Parts: sequence; structure tokens; C-alpha cells
Amino acid sequence: MSKLPLEQEALRRRTFAIIAHPDAGKTTLTEHILLAGGAIRAAGAVRARGENRRTHSDWMKIEKERGISVSASVMTFEHDGKMFNLLDTPGHEDFSEDTYRTLTAADCAIMVLDAAKGIEPQTLKLFEVCRLRDIPIITFINKLDREAQDPMALLDEIASRLQLDPAPIWWPAQSGNRLRGMVEMGTGRFQPYARKPAGSAEDVPHPAALPLAEAAQYFEPGEHEALMEAQELVEGGYPAFDRRSFLEGHMTPVLWGSALRHFGIEELLAAIGEWAPPPKVMKAHKAAPAGTRNAAEPVAVTVEPGAAEVTGFVFKVQANMDPNHRDRIAMFRMASGKFTRGMKLKVQNTGKQLSVNAPIMFFASDRELAEDAYAGDVIGIPNHGVLRVGDSLSESGLIRFAGLPNFAPEILQRVRVKDPLKAKHLKKALDGLAEEGVTQLFRPEMGSDFIVGAVGQLQFEVMADRLGEEYGLEVLFEPSPWAEARWIGGTKADLEDFMAKYRGQMARDIDDDPVFLAKSSWETGYVMERFPAVAFTKTKERG
Repeated sequence: MSKLPLEQEALRRRTFAIIAHPDAGKTTLTEHILLAGGAIRAAGAVRARGENRRTHSDWMKIEKERGISVSASVMTFEHDGKMFNLLDTPGHEDFSEDTYRTLTAADCAIMVLDAAKGIEPQTLKLFEVCRLRDIPIITFINKLDREAQDPMALLDEIASRLQLDPAPIWWPAQSGNRLRGMVEMGTGRFQPYARKPAGSAEDVPHPAALPLAEAAQYFEPGEHEALMEAQELVEGGYPAFDRRSFLEGHMTPVLWGSALRHFGIEELLAAIGEWAPPPKVMKAHKAAPAGTRNAAEPVAVTVEPGAAEVTGFVFKVQANMDPNHRDRIAMFRMASGKFTRGMKLKVQNTGKQLSVNAPIMFFASDRELAEDAYAGDVIGIPNHGVLRVGDSLSESGLIRFAGLPNFAPEILQRVRVKDPLKAKHLKKALDGLAEEGVTQLFRPEMGSDFIVGAVGQLQFEVMADRLGEEYGLEVLFEPSPWAEARWIGGTKADLEDFMAKYRGQMARDIDDDPVFLAKSSWETGYVMERFPAVAFTKTKERG
């Protein structure tokens, strides 16, 4: 049990997410950060074969088979007197909604770029999400062990495409087979790079850092002088790192390395510990208890990390992390207070009270009971359908944080189970996956089909895989007549009039809210013009 005051405990937390385009090396980097932080003894073999071809952060069967991340996961570890909560996000664009929700729980993001490819489309999308949420970004340029673009060209791309001032913290001495190491700006400290011997299964440790002036033995003729010149040029040509500018979202410190060769990882972890912000003050609303008659309007409040009351929100629900126990875990990001095991918390929108007797600290698929937790920490709360994505929890039950968004799906398909006797099981399974946010579920007002919506095709593959693996259901996805889904809002009379005219195209989502299904975007526009009193929206706030 900690003897530090609440404010001090909050100040030593670092809650950060890793964002990247698929194949930029994000999962490998996650493993090596855990290794550098002392959380694991050996990095999971992303590049190994057979049973070893998995990582600590990828726990689903489909993730292990394909070597990709499709679900956000959480890993907590203590290093150098600080508590790190690492939120690993899916890189694949089909799971951008899961990534968006995870970023609501992060105070900082590590943007991973491939040194050969620079900024890729999905990186750009995720960066925009970070900008919307004012999340400061540390840039890590990965895969220096392969041939890379010119470092200055990469920094120019960050400046022009992201409108961020890059502040190089280290500078690489070439790349690929000619990689010699990297030099730290300002101090002139040189970190040599040790190449893996041909035919060796084991990586060799990189030599200890030393002043660049004394590192001539690590270079071919002319290279040493060239790096010293480059260091001078970079220090004069780029702005020095300014932490305030970084926290305000105007500047990004740039670090370099190779996750696969565990090069530059300790430096990145030190930068996160030193510069990433502790848990921030959060905006919320204080409302009357659920079910209060003639309740006053909610009042805007700010929640300080050092405040006494335990508050926070659920940003993800994950079912069947342990298939043997049919578990269902809500990932709860704490905003304030000191949580202790056995504490009672209330759900703001329902007023339900939960006794949290078995809270979990995550280490991907491994877990242990959490005796206490503070602002910035992420704990798992086992529950059976009580908690949903976007729910706010607090001791009083009066605090409500902004809900997390659902986005209108881009693909709508019918789903049916091959064995008609298992139709009831299908409904329960689809409800569970929709509550997690894996896909969205719509029940048409007419007919018995289930319509599932997703951002991309891979979501349907993951869904089919999980329905088979976790629920024993063989399902078929078929094209649906619908191309778009829109939530509708308005006065009761306007909605009833609209729904009566378009009954065959009405459905309900998992919250029983009305949804209009259109055959094309043209039809959506046409119907919107005909019914100006009805609001058609692409997003809906959960919680």
C-alpha cells in the first residue's frame, strides 16, 4: 500500500497509447518497451514460428495466427519510480473505432513511423484523432536496421503534413547495413549499434554510450567527421525541445531506433517517463441521482486527479479473454481518487451499485488482483452485462464524463447461424460483441434478420472467428439491401410520423435507439430533404 499522498501518486503515472500504420512495428515496439521496463524477461517472438509466433499484447487466436493486433490491450508496469500504463491499439484501419475509444483513456501518444515509408495513411488518421483530443505526441522512427529515407526528409514530412515542429532528440548515423549508432543532441553522447552476427539466433547487446568525440572506432573513414558535422547542422537548424510546446500539441520530440534489435528503446522509455504528462484534469458533468424526478440540469465540473472521490469511465469492454471462464471485463480508466479493492462504485446513468471485489491489473492476457489504483491507472472490472462502453463510475454516482462515440458503419451485412436451433444463442453472442464495440448490431422493425455494421471487412472475419471460437456458432454473412445507417432524432411527433412512413427501413440499435437504414447515400440525402425536422446523424454518444 502506498504512503504517498494522492497528488504524488497521480503525478508518477504515465498513461500512453502507441499509434501506427499497420506493419510499422508497433507490436514489436510494445514488447521491447515492456522488456526495457523490466515487465518481461524476453520479448515475445513476433518473428518466431509455431507456438512462439505471438506477443504478450496480442492474445486473441486470430491475432496470434496473423501476427496483427485487432483489439486494444492494456499493460501496466513500474519502472524508475513511475507507474506506466501502456495502451496498445489496433493499427489496422478496420478497427479505428476501438483505437479512438482507447485514445480517450490516454494522456500521451507514441507515434511510430517506418523509417523507409514515413507518414502513411492510417498514421495520418490516428494523428488527427490525437489532435482532436489535444493529446501530445512523441515520435519514434523505427526500423533503422533497414535502409531508410534521409532523416531530414522525414522531419520535413512531419513538419509539412502534421503541422508539428519536430525537435530531434537523437540523430542516426546512417541506416541498414551501414547503421553505426546515434548521437544525442545537446550532450554529444553517442550510442553505438551492434549488428546481429550472421546465422546467430540471439541479439548481441549494444555497447555502452560514450562521447561522440571518443567514438571513432565505430566508424569507417570519413563517417565520424560527417556525423559530427550533421550534429552541428541539426542543432543549429531545428528548434530545441520545449516541453510546454510539446504539451500544448505544437512540438513533437523525435527519437530513432530499431524495435526488432532493441535499439533506442531505453531512450524512448526515459523520454516517456520524463516528458509524458501525468493524468490531466478532466471535464465532466455533475447530475442528480438516476431516477430523480424534476431533476435540475447537470452542472459542468472539472475533476482533479488528486481529488478524494474515486471517478472514471469505461472505455472498453472485453469478453472471453479467458474462454474457460466466459469472463467479461470492463476497462476502467481512473480520473481521480484512490481505489481500494472491495470498494463500492455507482454507475451514473443507471444508479446501479457495484462492489468491485476482484479488480484486475492487466498485463495483456495475464492479470493479477489490484489492491489499489490511482488516477491514470486502468483496472479491469469483471461484470455480467452491468457495464457498457462509455459508462461513468464514481463513489457518489453523480459524475458523468463525456460519452464515447459510435460511428455510422460503412458496411452493413445480414448474419445468420447455420444451425437454426442456435438462433437464440446467436442473439446473445451478437449482443455481447456489440456491447464490446467489435461491430454494431441493428434489429430491423420488420423481419427477423440481424444486421451487423462494421468499418471494414476484417471486422467481419474477426467476428466470425470469435463467434466460432468463443460461442461455438458457425455463421454466414450475406449482403444486405442497406448501404447506410443513420441515427435519427427530433420531437416525438416528428419521429413517429417519419417512422410510420419508413417502417420497412427502420431498425433499433443495441440501446433501442431508432436507426434509419438507407439503400444509398442518394436516398439518405433525399429523405433528409423531405424531413427537415428530423435529425440524421453519423455519430452517437455512448454512455
